[in-house]
Amino acid sequence: MFDALIPLWLAALPLMGSPGPATLSSAAMGTAFGLRASLPYVAGICLGTATVLLLIATGVSGLIFVVPGAVPVVTALAAAYILYLAWKIATAPVGGLNRDPGARPAGFVGGYLLAIANPKAFAAIGAVYSTHAVVPGDPVFDAVAKIAALAPVIVLVNLTWLAFGSLFARWLGHPVLGRAVNVVFAVLLVLSVAAAVF
Repeated sequence: MFDALIPLWLAALPLMGSPGPATLSSAAMGTAFGLRASLPYVAGICLGTATVLLLIATGVSGLIFVVPGAVPVVTALAAAYILYLAWKIATAPVGGLNRDPGARPAGFVGGYLLAIANPKAFAAIGAVYSTHAVVPGDPVFDAVAKIAALAPVIVLVNLTWLAFGSLFARWLGHPVLGRAVNVVFAVLLVLSVAAAVF
């Protein structure tokens, strides 16, 4: 079984760890608010992405998307939330992490909502999950093994992006540069969703 996990991980890391709404927003929150303040948000992303994994593993995601009219409604809600989050990132405080003590990153619920509204999560996890068999011939044990193998990948990639963003923040003390980086992260977030949807 371990031999079958290696190709799964090798496929999952680049697909799930590549820039997308969850990873970019994790980095952006780290840049704008720092690692510690952004941990609840990233915990929400991890749990939300794990929920997407469970929806795919159980087939529930397939049932949701065959309901007439569900796809446009889900897409519109997801786009609205991601645009709100992009605005929050673009307007986050700059010139030092503690410049505006009233500013707060999106919290756990915000991260969770982004993750379950993230089209890239469904596409990347669906691709990895459906193209790899860890325990051929036993669909239940195969599903459990893949969930157990992919859950740590979810945590790893999002914490890595958060750490990258928070380390990057140390060099963004200048207000103009800090604002530019926040805006770039916000634009990349919107573009990553547009790329995943269209």
